Amino acid sequence: LEESLRVHVPVHFDFDQAEVRPGDLEVLDRFAGVAGRYYPGAHVTVEGFTDPAGSTAYNLRLGQRRADAVRAYLMVQGMNGERVRAVSYGENTERLVAPGAQGPGDEGWENRRVVLVIDHDGAAPAAF
Repeated sequence: LEESLRVHVPVHFDFDQAEVRPGDLEVLDRFAGVAGRYYPGAHVTVEGFTDPAGSTAYNLRLGQRRADAVRAYLMVQGMNGERVRAVSYGENTERLVAPGAQGPGDEGWENRRVVLVIDHDGAAPAAF
């Protein structure tokens, strides 16, 4: 962790959806601005997650679509596509925020998310 920073952004997804909700764009705009300004040489990993509804294979694909959607948005905001990658952890039970919570509606919303990880070279970030 000395050379990475895990950012739990409040970006969640509707059940069985991978589109970034309009209300979540502001936080992604702020993330892109801060990462670009203070960690310009860093690599960013967008980690996509799902709730445990659906098959493991389906959830890996859905988590990837969510991560890809956020990656695409960050690139539109000026982040270097060669420095931003998207991965899926699907329903990884070790990373569920609300174990067992799933399904449409409000149940399981905490698990339908992305996490952004900034990997940097260990140098101090640019001055504030």
